[in-house]
Amino acid sequence: MRYETKIEKKNLAVLVALGSEAETEASLDELERLLETSGGECAAKITQAREKPDPKTFIGKGKCEEIKEFIKTYDDDIELVVFDDELSPSQIANLEDAIDCRVIDRTMLILDIFALHAVTAEGKLQVEIACLKYSAPRLVGKGTQLSRLGGGIGTRGPGETKLETDRRHLQRRISSLEAKLREVEKQRSTMRSRRLKSTTKTVAIVGYTNAGKSTLLNKLTDAGILEEDKLFATLDPTTRRLNLPSGKTLMLTDTVGFINRLPHHLVKAFKSTLDEVRFSDIIIHLCDASDDADTRMMKNEVTAKLLEELDAAAKPTLEVYNKCDKLVDGDLIGSDCIMISARTGKGITKLVERLEELA
Repeated sequence: MRYETKIEKKNLAVLVALGSEAETEASLDELERLLETSGGECAAKITQAREKPDPKTFIGKGKCEEIKEFIKTYDDDIELVVFDDELSPSQIANLEDAIDCRVIDRTMLILDIFALHAVTAEGKLQVEIACLKYSAPRLVGKGTQLSRLGGGIGTRGPGETKLETDRRHLQRRISSLEAKLREVEKQRSTMRSRRLKSTTKTVAIVGYTNAGKSTLLNKLTDAGILEEDKLFATLDPTTRRLNLPSGKTLMLTDTVGFINRLPHHLVKAFKSTLDEVRFSDIIIHLCDASDDADTRMMKNEVTAKLLEELDAAAKPTLEVYNKCDKLVDGDLIGSDCIMISARTGKGITKLVERLEELA
């Protein structure tokens, strides 16, 4: 266990992962960045080395007691415990009882960030649907207030429990939102059809979250998109025109960033926006050159897997390494890759030349 005390900060949270410190270091560091993006601060990172998760509490009774005692030393300053793995509804309930603190998992934290950053009507609909679908099975009643009255006739309608009412309300809300999203998707599909009929090729900028996709689109097209050194700063796709020196034109689209263990239902919720990748003619796979070799390999594997899921793996792809001004081990990056700094403009001319060849 390693403690990183920040008592003066607000919204303190304890991060928990299953495995040794060495095995979980990179993943917990990413979880900390997710927490910071959501407005929280890490008070401690706690690991539990065991062969398989405890079915009741994921980490076992002893570790729960350890976390509970640690939280007490902060005089209730810690208000959240975040697990780096997806928890079952019963595990969340059992953990909250054992630790006496609110518990969420990695997926719930990502959903929280998505809710913060969604701007367009489509993005907000997609985020709310994903949140509700994830929350529905995790509605767990505590005590007699939300206990079941029993099944069958007479237990529905006005006589149903609050828990059952909440679940029924969620299902109605999800159905309503999905109907609205289908209408929005029709509009996006119509716009996409118009683009496909034109001779202008489309380019999707994809990559791991915080690789600098928005910064690159701004550099190439003066798009004016918000640039932040945060995970998932961009959720809603933005398309801008790029006029090439030859006179040709490309349509460039900034897309939502990828991340390791991105929940499948989240990918499904963002299907309409991720279809911008599926229907693009060219892909710019943007990587972070400042990462160490192992992190870079992991992120590239995550992106490659998601591109395959989107049926976009076979498209003409330019592998572009951004942040070359912060390069750590450039000798490990292949010579065929394009090295740029979207912030300073270094290498942008070469990137445009390669786009000319594919246009």
